[in-house]
Amino acid sequence: MIEITGDMEAIVRQALLSFVATVNEDGTPNLSPKASLTVTNGVLYFADIASPQTILNLARNPAVEINVVDIFQRRGYRFKGLALILPPTDEESLMIANWVRAANGPEYPVDHVVKIETTSITPLLSPAHVLAHPPRSQEEIKSTYLQKYGLKPITD
Repeated sequence: MIEITGDMEAIVRQALLSFVATVNEDGTPNLSPKASLTVTNGVLYFADIASPQTILNLARNPAVEINVVDIFQRRGYRFKGLALILPPTDEESLMIANWVRAANGPEYPVDHVVKIETTSITPLLSPAHVLAHPPRSQEEIKSTYLQKYGLKPITD
């Protein structure tokens, strides 16, 4: 398993929404948005809150790809690997379920927790990074896209 770095974890936390790709029984793709993707101790997890097809697909074929992109930084990561559906009484499963409920309320349903054994991680960069000449700084890119979307950065 490839460990998640601090930068990867920061992107997961900042992006808030990721997309999990699995394979349907007929071989077609299934793409499911996830707001529950998190990193704990260098490992990716997500909660199944309302994704029965994702869980069915992973039970049959554990191959998974997760894409996470921070829209303001215009960069992210593609995580490929194998998914493990954890038993509900598993310590890791309870940890993630408790995190979801702490963030959303105690009544929030967590049907399953999925742990990702990453086998490949590649950066995702938009043309804002790879085509700009001269290269632009991360702050210039972020400022441009905050302005484009009509947003102001949060200041402490």
